[in-house]
Amino acid sequence: MQAILDYLKNSGERLDTEIASATGLSLANVRSGVNDLKARGAIMVCRSIRYQDGKEIDGILCRISGYIPQAAPGRKPKSHAAPKSESNHD
Repeated sequence: MQAILDYLKNSGERLDTEIASATGLSLANVRSGVNDLKARGAIMVCRSIRYQDGKEIDGILCRISGYIPQAAPGRKPKSHAAPKSESNHD
């Protein structure tokens, strides 16, 4: 299960089939591990149906619970504050 957590931390949200191929685990082992991690609250999952060449592919989309990856390097947009309106109260 640690291999699944490590992969998700480094790669972000992924399908169970992607996790299996990247970690070398069988799809059955990944799905079992994902269910255990979900029960512990370590990851969040949702069912994902995708279509490839007209064929339905049913999978489990997984991501770490409460994990916010570091910001990507590079320039960040600047926030533009609205000008303050001046009002005279007598």
